[in-house]
Amino acid sequence: MPEIPKIISVDDHIVEPPTLWTDRLPRKYADVGPRVVREKLFKDRAIINHMPEWVDSDVERTIDSWLYEDLKHPLIRLSAASGYPKDDLGPQPITYDDILPGCWQQQARLEDMDINHVEAAMCFPMFPRFCGQTFLEAADKELALLCVQAYNDWMIEEWCAGTDGRLIPLPLIPLWDPKLAAAEVRRNAERGAHAVSFTELPTNLELPSIHDADGHWEPFFAACEETDTVVCMHIGSGSRMPSTSADAPPAVMSTLTFNNAMGSLADWLFSGVFIRYPEIKIAYSEGQIGWIPYILERADVVWEQNRGWNGVWGVIPERPSTYFADHVYGCFFDDHHGLANIEAIGTDNVTFETDYPHNDSSWPHTKEVAEKLCEGLSDEVIYKIMRGNAIKMLHLPFDR
Repeated sequence: MPEIPKIISVDDHIVEPPTLWTDRLPRKYADVGPRVVREKLFKDRAIINHMPEWVDSDVERTIDSWLYEDLKHPLIRLSAASGYPKDDLGPQPITYDDILPGCWQQQARLEDMDINHVEAAMCFPMFPRFCGQTFLEAADKELALLCVQAYNDWMIEEWCAGTDGRLIPLPLIPLWDPKLAAAEVRRNAERGAHAVSFTELPTNLELPSIHDADGHWEPFFAACEETDTVVCMHIGSGSRMPSTSADAPPAVMSTLTFNNAMGSLADWLFSGVFIRYPEIKIAYSEGQIGWIPYILERADVVWEQNRGWNGVWGVIPERPSTYFADHVYGCFFDDHHGLANIEAIGTDNVTFETDYPHNDSSWPHTKEVAEKLCEGLSDEVIYKIMRGNAIKMLHLPFDR
């Protein structure tokens, strides 16, 4: 088996502590800001209409739910699946008592990372959704901005603080205002955060695309380049997952999730952003990597055949694939095909994840999984994909 160095995961997840926002928001928002309530349910079809095994149950169940404005969002097992047998996983509402403490408590998370041969991890949010869509959809944008800022304060000052870089900050932005987003990027970069969560497909959120002729996102892009902040886009951060039909089983959607990342990469390659901002970096989380060689090849073919009309920013002066190496990172947790073609992707452009505590996570066996995945790769390449590229991408205080 190959020697696997201590892993740096660029895509894990956090179940937010129940008092994250109630501890930080002004008191006047106590009844409308994000907060957790515990209640007992008995045949409540409003919650369990997609769980027929509960409908005929005579068992009273206790659940925890997030409340925010008129939103009610139960904590579900799939969001905190680590520790459960795979056959027991589903969208069942649960309580904080039912999940591993490492899902939401700092010291317990570090201990779970130790078990899993992981030195450092960057975590995407749960209740705000992967790039803060919950706050984008809120009615009160003054409160929403305070919620974004409170989350970022907690992320930097509590979740990541005192861990010697082992927990890596990943702030959110107010998606509805690119100037406010730019200010938040700069505010957090001054505190050592050099990553930010963004949406893979803005138009799915009814926001302007990155091709917007009026340069809607330019303040945000400029702030990210200025502060050396990598733009991280998680699968599902467009709030719409690809499928083939309304009646297709969920497995179809899960199989096709990489399509969102593939479409997003095509957007960025032809957008001109990499030309206007030659130092900006982007990263695709949980998108896997096996599709990358073909989309680069296809983009180059389209560029060759259609150079006269490839976008409002003018002709992309070089083949789209030439911008990939200096600007884009892929991320995987289980992709034999991608690793078999890693030279076509670029050994400096691939990172690894454990996805703790989601149902796809390899915890607590990530080292064993990585050993099988990396069979046949050189020690140099294994080092890069398991930790070296993440250190470079996120400016981490390791191996220096």
